[in-house]
Amino acid sequence: MTGTTTTTTFTFRPVDPPADAGLLHSWVTHPKAAFWMMRDARPEDVERAYREIAADEHHHALLGLRDGTPVFLMETYDPAHRELAGLYEARPGDVGMHFLTPATDTPEHGFTKAVITAVMARLFEDPAVRRVVVEPDVRNTAVHALNAAVGFVPEREIDTPEKRALLSFCTREQFEKAVTA
Repeated sequence: MTGTTTTTTFTFRPVDPPADAGLLHSWVTHPKAAFWMMRDARPEDVERAYREIAADEHHHALLGLRDGTPVFLMETYDPAHRELAGLYEARPGDVGMHFLTPATDTPEHGFTKAVITAVMARLFEDPAVRRVVVEPDVRNTAVHALNAAVGFVPEREIDTPEKRALLSFCTREQFEKAVTA
């Protein structure tokens, strides 16, 4: 595989729904983002979805930036109130997470792993976060491998309103062990 290896530091900023809707639309409607479940969304649908997230105290969306340019999307949510509410026994310190790296014609070796590592490090910067929870589609084997690489351990399959999901958890200790191994 050609391309550069990613060893970049990322910064984060909140999604600005009116300003970022066009960019996010191009990312979430791409065929490679099928598991994001927004393939048929119009730009105004994407803006509305991110306005709703911005107004929600239990759900947040951030853009990951490299040299000031948005290069990935990160969402966090309180699983006791969103996404997984009632589907598992949430614990204090749990935070749910989604991330999306957009499709590209010039892939960089290690980029997506660098992104998920940065996302996890960002989450664990908060001392109140004890465990990160994810619920990717059971068919999304690529993200299962990435999750395992940063310390996630699958617990069980669950049915959400949108999909059959693999409920997985990663503690701070599991993350630190995975990324320093």
